[in-house]
Amino acid sequence: MSALLFALIVLLLAAGIVKPVLWVAAAVLIFVYVQYGRPSGKGRSRNEEYRAYRDRRDAQNRFDRRYRREHRGFGSRSQAGGRRQDDRR
Repeated sequence: MSALLFALIVLLLAAGIVKPVLWVAAAVLIFVYVQYGRPSGKGRSRNEEYRAYRDRRDAQNRFDRRYRREHRGFGSRSQAGGRRQDDRR
């Protein structure tokens, strides 16, 4: 597939001498190939990006739960008569 796309890009670049609009079409094809169609090399696929996001989100949720469990009642309205601890006089 990439060989066919490469040949099409070369053909569009060569034909761009006659019609410069074809250079724009070749540039668009190159951009689309680099962003979406490239085999997994340097870039990450959408699945890998989502997996990394999900891992970060889950780690943050675990940290938040652990923090709330260890600091139960910190900053809650139930203490100090409905006011925060640092608002007491």
